Amino acid sequence: MMLAAKYARENKVPYLGICLGMQISVIEFARSVLGLETANSEEFDAETPNPVVIFMPEGSRTHMGSTMRLGSRRTLFQTPDCITAKLYHNSEYVEERHRHRYEVNPDMISMLEEAGLTFVGKDESGKRMEILELPSHPFYVGVQFHPEFKSRPGRPSAPFLGI
Repeated sequence: MMLAAKYARENKVPYLGICLGMQISVIEFARSVLGLETANSEEFDAETPNPVVIFMPEGSRTHMGSTMRLGSRRTLFQTPDCITAKLYHNSEYVEERHRHRYEVNPDMISMLEEAGLTFVGKDESGKRMEILELPSHPFYVGVQFHPEFKSRPGRPSAPFLGI
């Protein structure tokens, strides 16, 4: 997955990272663009010195039942002229379904954005990164939610239409 994200980013190949795919794109960006060779997710390396993806703070590491972020959640667009907002008909927000325990580390956001990665969608608290884009790329999009959960034959979710 890491090689696919890197190839797509470097060669301007369309990329849609869903949930783990979004997290992978953040790890790859941190390693390749920021030069953080040990950047990783705590899911893969609990001792990484550069955790760009972390376990959700309110989750339980010992109790596995009902500790995921589940269900339909609102994502607010931060940039109205981004690709993803346009795919959702220039809406101010989108509601999509989630199913995950890990998220982009809020402490790394400013460093990632200064290097060119843009988090165009955030949750209502502004602390959870929900949608990322690479503005220098024709279509490099990552979403923390699962658009496939609301897609139907003949009515695919917006990110699938975009790619």
